[in-house]
Amino acid sequence: MKTKLLRILRETKEYVSGQQLCECFGVSRTAVWKMIGQLKEEGYEIEAVKNRGYRIVNTPDVMSSQEILSRLHSEWMGHKCIHLTSIDSTNNYARKIAEEGALAGTLVVADEQTAGKGRRGRSWETPDHVNIMMTLLLRPRIHPGPAPRMTLLMAMAAAQSIRAETGLEAFIKWPNDVVLNGKKVCGILTEMSAEVDYINYVVVGIGINVNQESFPGELARTAGSLYLALGKKISRAALAVRIVERFEKLYETFVKTEDLRELYEEYNGMCINCGRQVQVREPGNVYTGTTDGINEKGELIVRREDGETVCIYAGEVSVRGLYGYV
Repeated sequence: MKTKLLRILRETKEYVSGQQLCECFGVSRTAVWKMIGQLKEEGYEIEAVKNRGYRIVNTPDVMSSQEILSRLHSEWMGHKCIHLTSIDSTNNYARKIAEEGALAGTLVVADEQTAGKGRRGRSWETPDHVNIMMTLLLRPRIHPGPAPRMTLLMAMAAAQSIRAETGLEAFIKWPNDVVLNGKKVCGILTEMSAEVDYINYVVVGIGINVNQESFPGELARTAGSLYLALGKKISRAALAVRIVERFEKLYETFVKTEDLRELYEEYNGMCINCGRQVQVREPGNVYTGTTDGINEKGELIVRREDGETVCIYAGEVSVRGLYGYV
């Protein structure tokens, strides 16, 4: 009921009368007043004017399930939202509930993540209540082979959503980073449980440095946040919802073809690696070349200095700018 109340207050430009809310929920004015009181206790600034009703004046930067669901307009993704105060990893939690039968599209969000995971086993921790840590649980009916390409879909959704929400020019560093002003603001990790020809589930986790004001030591050279780039704080819930809605559309396009044939040009338009010299670091082999972006399989196309063109699958390969991170 609180989710619906928030949605009504948020989507109504004028005041909403107490009588309207009573009729909508089938409850007394006292019950409405109590719900409004609960929202105020949670940090919502709600104005009440006699003979006019209620309206939201200011919304706190919270990632509660009620706040997210009251903003969400997706077809199915994210309609089940689980909010956690603190967790080791949203991916770990999503995998746990996937094993227990949780529905496809379930969204897991956390205020604090104490043992987050990055690509190639790296750890990723974040302060509480300033960044986005969330994971989507999916059960695509496709062959397991193409599933890792969902990482690229989430990178697209994140970059596009950051651009739309902030006006900042976010770019993708292949395969799974989003960068602003040459610094990483977002990482993505996709994990899968599958049989030889069948996917049990896929979890796609994303962490975004949203309102973080500083980074320790050497990390400050390569890590950034939306706050540091924009100069002001933004709503984490609004950005999270926009990402879910955009990812849903990209995902549905992807599962029809099981590749990126309809999306790779769009991806390349945001890929910061395109047209640049890069250094490719494979196990036991390092070389340089120039990249033309990705193909429909999500592989990075690199023209080596010796003239050979190679297509690189993410896996254990690291790609960096020749003279720095990007």
